[in-house]
Amino acid sequence: MADPHRYFRVEAGEILEQLQKGLLELEKGAPAAAIVSSLLRLAHTLKGAARVVKQPAIAELCHAIEDVFVPIRDAGAAAPPSAIAQALGQVDAMRAQLILLSPPAAVPEKTAERSPARAPDEPFWAAKPNVVDLDVLMDGIAELNGQLGGIRRARGTLERARGVADLLSEQFAPRRTGQAGDGASSKLRALAEELQAALGRADGELVASVDLATRELAQVRDAAERLRLVPAELMWGSLERTARDAAVSLGKQVEFTAHGADVRLDAEVLGLVQRALMQAVRNAVAHGIESPGERRAAGKPLSGQVRIVVQRRDTDIVFSCADDGHGLDLAAIRRGAERKGLEPSAAAGLGSEGLIQLLLRGGISTAETVTGVSGRGIGLDLVRETAGKLGGRVELHSTPGLGTTLALAVPATLSALSALLVEASGQVVAFPLSAVVGTSRRSPDEISHTVDGDTLVVDGRIVPFVALWRLLGQGAPEASLSTNCSVVLLSADAGMVALAVDRLLGVETIVVRALPELALLASIVAGASFDADGNPRLVLGPEGLVRTARKILALPRSVPTRRAPILVIDDSLTTRMLEQSILESAGYEVDLAISGEEALEKARSRSYALFLVDVEMPGMDGFEFIELAAKDPALRDIPAILVTSRASAQDLERGIAVGARAHIEKKEFNQSDLLQRIRKLVS
Repeated sequence: MADPHRYFRVEAGEILEQLQKGLLELEKGAPAAAIVSSLLRLAHTLKGAARVVKQPAIAELCHAIEDVFVPIRDAGAAAPPSAIAQALGQVDAMRAQLILLSPPAAVPEKTAERSPARAPDEPFWAAKPNVVDLDVLMDGIAELNGQLGGIRRARGTLERARGVADLLSEQFAPRRTGQAGDGASSKLRALAEELQAALGRADGELVASVDLATRELAQVRDAAERLRLVPAELMWGSLERTARDAAVSLGKQVEFTAHGADVRLDAEVLGLVQRALMQAVRNAVAHGIESPGERRAAGKPLSGQVRIVVQRRDTDIVFSCADDGHGLDLAAIRRGAERKGLEPSAAAGLGSEGLIQLLLRGGISTAETVTGVSGRGIGLDLVRETAGKLGGRVELHSTPGLGTTLALAVPATLSALSALLVEASGQVVAFPLSAVVGTSRRSPDEISHTVDGDTLVVDGRIVPFVALWRLLGQGAPEASLSTNCSVVLLSADAGMVALAVDRLLGVETIVVRALPELALLASIVAGASFDADGNPRLVLGPEGLVRTARKILALPRSVPTRRAPILVIDDSLTTRMLEQSILESAGYEVDLAISGEEALEKARSRSYALFLVDVEMPGMDGFEFIELAAKDPALRDIPAILVTSRASAQDLERGIAVGARAHIEKKEFNQSDLLQRIRKLVS
């Protein structure tokens, strides 16, 4: 049987969220005129929709809100707290009515026992995505992608047909210039040429159509995947309302803030998490935030802070609830544990971490009396139960006098995020854009090679540097960068790291899917997305990247394999030492000579792979050395590079004339250019 209230529940749920948001803004002192007018429009819209679907109870509640706020609007007055509280109660009552309109299959077993006060716990967006229908749609899209692949493969057959047409056209072409050929050959040639043209047009149209269909299908797939996901900000209204109601009931003042609105998650996951966070918010207000008098005495603002943060951390989505209250009362936890049967001596022996772990096990309340929001010892049980259902974990941290943070980390089975796409060793991967501090182009000269690994200086800060292909297992550990590269600077809780990549491809909003637990590269891979052709792309997690990069950089640096020896000939000590350092760091053996005469003597006593020669030296200069070496049968095949401050046209011509294979000007000296030239000559 069709659900007659499906669309009404979605529309009404959205309107109730907006009504609640406006009422909370009014309560915080926002200008009344515009907000009151908006509240009246929302109430009027919902009243009309409720009457259309024969829901008089909801229509009457909307009419009651109008009765309260029309006089306020007409008088241009501020909304009194009593009017706001009354309207919030009416919003709650309408939410309770919406729950009763859910189809039987979607109503939890104990819905009939739930009181209207529990209505705000039910996320209104649960009715939004029809997951079964979306799964059918996704299967259809996957099937169409497969069909497009078959069409692409059919292009090969078309190409072969064009090749046959080309052969036919050549077969019937005149053999000699000016030869006309008989009439039958001319007709066959004309038919072959017509076939060539038709096949060419068909190929062009096929390519264009397949490319267009691929792009359109990718957009449909992305849109369908996003339909399954809802933004985290849909929780903000109910969580702020929870903080407000708890504060009012306990006589406290609270300011609520939330961050991570752009994180999109599976609706069912978000629904479960919302209920856990509502309990966490209640706990923060009841157990963390002090009374106004206590905060004044402690030198704190009268209003306590409750802060919700949603962020992706590699393979997890982390939901945290933090307050700036007095922190956990460890003495109260001990007393609570003793009331639950723990021996006083055992409780006294527990430190702060042990007491926190005891609290997380559940069943212990730090409240001395039972109130409407605390005292029964079930708050953390609800959070822990949610973590168990979603395969997640609960973390609790507290600092005396500064506050407490409760974090719920759950596996990110399906989520959407903005990502930076890059290419490394031919592989396209994605980084969460929220972790990208910046990008830049860097030269090899900017990389510092130390015993602790490679580093870059970024804004005055030394940052570990590693090529991304090494983390992906696609580069030799001793491989070094010899040309300019693109660098992505990532930040995570574990620190920062600069990663060299081949290319920056741009920013996209992608849907991320979880990988199997046994997938390779699990330490750095947070999930996978799909490109326009349905090919998987790895999504890398900043935390895992930073940790893995630090481990790689901490490994003992392998000694490069020694390559063929090079003879450096220069009368300048500075130049000799610089070139020796560069060459030995690259793995070459280096001998030194301070004159052409000494160089000839050494060259005749040992076999060298290359000469690196200065021009201006006392006695025999560099031109003469190369010229004499070229006349010696044992030395003439050894390449020579001139490294000199002389770079006139005449000097270049003379260097070529005597047999120099390259000419490097000292003032334009570039380490990577030198090594690249040497590699070509000695390979």
